[in-house]
Amino acid sequence: MMARTIGDLVLTEGPGAIFAGVQSVLDTADVLVGNLECAITGRGEPQPKIYTFAAPPAAAQALGLADFDVLSLANNHAMDFGSVGLLDTRYNLEQYGIASVGAGANTIEAHAPVILERNGLRMAFLAYVDVPNEFTGFDTHTWIATDTQPGVAWAYRDQIKADVTAARLLADVVVVFLHSGYEMNDMVVAHQRGEAITAIDAGAALVIGSHPHILQGVEKYHGGLIAYSLGNFVFDDNEGISNASVILQVLLTRQGVENYHFVPVLIENGLPRLAAAWEAPAIGTMVSPINP
Repeated sequence: MMARTIGDLVLTEGPGAIFAGVQSVLDTADVLVGNLECAITGRGEPQPKIYTFAAPPAAAQALGLADFDVLSLANNHAMDFGSVGLLDTRYNLEQYGIASVGAGANTIEAHAPVILERNGLRMAFLAYVDVPNEFTGFDTHTWIATDTQPGVAWAYRDQIKADVTAARLLADVVVVFLHSGYEMNDMVVAHQRGEAITAIDAGAALVIGSHPHILQGVEKYHGGLIAYSLGNFVFDDNEGISNASVILQVLLTRQGVENYHFVPVLIENGLPRLAAAWEAPAIGTMVSPINP
């Protein structure tokens, strides 16, 4: 989330300040991916919901300097400033060579995989959202992309299955971003797991989860890996446990996930930094393997 005080920091301290505390680890990635939970725009009108996040266009430069390759926009903040905000976000990211997935000008774009090749490995990325209504009544379903309207890709299981199956024909491995579950809940809920295992059963090698704002465990399932929630990363106004985070490092081969590792991170004043040796063990327990 690059808005609010983070957006102010981009403008006052420069775009290089945002990821400085973790850049040494980010630089080791052949492909760097994440979930962008805001619009990057100076236009549009805030939607009728509790929190609306708009980051300045310079935030895209911060993400570019960090060397992100792919960002998921399939979440409940990508259209906080309407269709124009979403399209501006995609455009601003493109200026720094960052591909976006899970949202677009229509349903075809929202469900289209991003295809990247590194070291001879061809990877396809897809992204989906499934979040409950806000207590005010705002329904993120209203943002679902249609044939004629911009929007996000919803995590309907039959659609996940179809998309992953199709993407598997185009790539050696498929990675799925899933924005699902309940906020501030460390327990994986039924629909969240059901969507994740649907992706793995259809041929995905890795599912990367977000939305709960806190860390959740990981599951090895039918040869694939599900990281149910990586928590926050760049996010201000955190309290307590929501300041704990990780960088997930995954070694992918044509056979799928060969290995994975978590780098413990703490968030201070909205920005991530590498955890000290004495801080790391407690964070590591939050992403332990789970038995559903």
